[in-house]
Amino acid sequence: MRRGTPPISALARSLAMLEAVLADRDGRSLAVLAEQLGVPKATAHRQIATLIQEDYLRRLPGGRLVAGKRLQALAQQADDKQVIVAAAAPVLHRLAARLNCVAQLGTLENDMVTYRIKTGQGAGDFFTKVGLQLEAYCTGIGKVLLAALPEGQREAYLATGPFPRLTDATITDPAVLRSHLQQVREQGFARDDQEIAEGLVCLAVPVGSVNGNAAAAISVSRSIQAKERIGEAEYLAPLRQAAREIESAIL
Repeated sequence: MRRGTPPISALARSLAMLEAVLADRDGRSLAVLAEQLGVPKATAHRQIATLIQEDYLRRLPGGRLVAGKRLQALAQQADDKQVIVAAAAPVLHRLAARLNCVAQLGTLENDMVTYRIKTGQGAGDFFTKVGLQLEAYCTGIGKVLLAALPEGQREAYLATGPFPRLTDATITDPAVLRSHLQQVREQGFARDDQEIAEGLVCLAVPVGSVNGNAAAAISVSRSIQAKERIGEAEYLAPLRQAAREIESAIL
């Protein structure tokens, strides 16, 4: 016997049929699809009837099969960001406990950072929260994600400046930010040295995606006394290791 839980062959064949129907752009008959998959025509008809009954498929007036409402709803729930969050959550919990800081994950949405994970001792004291959107130019996560954009998209973002000053350390000039983002891109990490809020510092790195762009970014943050910094020697290596763990699960 093979190791592990054996698959359900009938389910695998039905999923293969569902995929074949949705991928078909030529309007081929069910008999042709069944032959292509090596499935008896009678079995193919039962598979399609069940998929229609369960609303994973529906038949248009002309006879064409398309995704049903249940399948469409399922597809909307299974976006790539949810996959990243699920893979990253346990990794960031461990990272925050190891470094005794707050660990977060964010993605770029309409030029804003959406925070999707926030964990660690003292997380409740930080003003960020899951689902919150913040400006990208003044956060570690945001700067990492902006630096990873294709040049045209990055330039379009910079053209919306100058940017509001939130603290004395906030970069507001587009030319200065352009140079700073290039440095972030080259070194592979970004800092937020009290740029979005006084007394708050963070270090952020990208989490890659299949196309090579940053699908998300993760950061470690903590409140500081004046002139304190998050040391790169202490925090950067574990942060990058966490990013690699997440990437190994999603790529």
